[in-house]
Amino acid sequence: MEPNIELAKPRDFGEIISDTFLFIRQNFKGLLKSFFIFCGFFLVAGALAMCIMQYKTNYTVTRQVAGVPAEFGNISELAVSIIGVMVFALLGFTANMTTIICYVTLYKNKANIEPTTEEMWAYFKYYFLRVLGASIVIWLLLCAGYMVCLIPGIWLFPILGLIFPIMIIENASFGYAFSRAFKLISNNWWITAGAVFIVWLIAYCMMFFISLPLSLVNVSSMLLRPHVGPTVSMGQIVLGSVLQQLMQVILVIPTIGICLCYFNLTESKDGTSLLNRIDKFGGQNTQTDLPSEEY
Repeated sequence: MEPNIELAKPRDFGEIISDTFLFIRQNFKGLLKSFFIFCGFFLVAGALAMCIMQYKTNYTVTRQVAGVPAEFGNISELAVSIIGVMVFALLGFTANMTTIICYVTLYKNKANIEPTTEEMWAYFKYYFLRVLGASIVIWLLLCAGYMVCLIPGIWLFPILGLIFPIMIIENASFGYAFSRAFKLISNNWWITAGAVFIVWLIAYCMMFFISLPLSLVNVSSMLLRPHVGPTVSMGQIVLGSVLQQLMQVILVIPTIGICLCYFNLTESKDGTSLLNRIDKFGGQNTQTDLPSEEY
């Protein structure tokens, strides 16, 4: 029987990638169960918001193709639906990130044993709002970095990604996690950035190929009915919205990868796992029934 993966240990670039998928394979049922329990509400709400937005967009475009001028009410409803999609996307991302990192944290704290739903709920409700606030700040920082010259955003991306595991695994504030992320990644930016880039690339490629058939159907329907305009049916809207939300489960891959990057950096710099094993070894010696030596 294959032993459960040890999270807290140094890894090279290839091991970070391979162990990401090994951890997912060993904990597939537990991760999937936790994902749908704690992210399910946000998936449903996000799908509904997406359906409404696409319906409003479809309706507005159809009227414009027919030569009917857009009304203020239609435009305002479309704007509200777009804001709703953005809000639930942020909440869904936060729930996803919180759930997976809490799972990893509990798995490590329980000595490589799958956490229970009760344990997950206790962690999830404690960290959700913290991660939500951090997500907003990080999103603003990344937007500012990409808008300035693109390169600052690329440089910040792997650093800011470490903030989430630091906040949960170390039970730290955002300020502490922010400064510690810069300290951990010093002299290790390239390996961390490379690993983060690869796991995100794999996730986006999987999402692209899953959504490709539906995209081809939508494009084909518009090409076959050019007189109707760039519109899609209600069935296509619902199917696309549901599929897009279900694909959020693929984001488990980069989240696990970022956690392994964190463990690689902390073990390389601090050696916390080794120190803990030494402490436990010393503690076991002191708890024996042997009499103390006398000199």
